[in-house]
Amino acid sequence: MKLKHYDHDGRARFITFCTHNKMPLLTNNKFRKIVIEGIDLFRDKYKLKLLGYVIMPEHVHLVVVPPEDIKLGPVVGKMKILSSTSIHELMRDLNSPMIERLTVRRNKVDNFVFWQRRCYDHNCRDTESVWEKVNYCHNNPVK
Repeated sequence: MKLKHYDHDGRARFITFCTHNKMPLLTNNKFRKIVIEGIDLFRDKYKLKLLGYVIMPEHVHLVVVPPEDIKLGPVVGKMKILSSTSIHELMRDLNSPMIERLTVRRNKVDNFVFWQRRCYDHNCRDTESVWEKVNYCHNNPVK
């Protein structure tokens, strides 16, 4: 039986999004700072309750509770676009050779890609599930 898709029920959500080709790009302190600032900006703008997060070398985990009137997918997409654009500008300013590795040709157009297109989204159905995901975020860097 397929589970019903929830997007407006006010439950906590565990979101994971990865860098392009799972490259360890988030070992760079400046890139991590841009991602954290983006998370904070969108937390304020969309009134997200941020219960936990962790930034790993090639992915980010968030545990958030969005307001019931907010679709989380587009918010995460906008957050990824903002951070990707800022990181691209920083790389250009630094004349980083990494830009070449992060440029992908789609429809005959070169595009800078920092993040993979999709993200993983898990609905936390109860308090135990929320704590499991928050603890996972806190313990993930220790692995």
